[in-house]
Amino acid sequence: MPSNERLRMACILFQRDHCLLCDEALAVLAEARLPEFDSVFIDDDAYLEARYGLRVPVLRDGNGRELDWPFDAVRVRAFLGKP
Repeated sequence: MPSNERLRMACILFQRDHCLLCDEALAVLAEARLPEFDSVFIDDDAYLEARYGLRVPVLRDGNGRELDWPFDAVRVRAFLGKP
């Protein structure tokens, strides 16, 4: 797969250190068999803290759409258009 297409498809999980909900979200992403995603920790980033502080964990797809917690594996797959 070309690298630019791979980047477009990559997901990002916005999360915090020491966050139980974020740990649960990681388990859900594993259950949904999300093959590849980046983790971005919002701690110590004023912009990300302002944007996601009360919302984490948040999953963003490669097109910029966001899925707020709570979500389960079925919802993640539907969000990403996967069976």
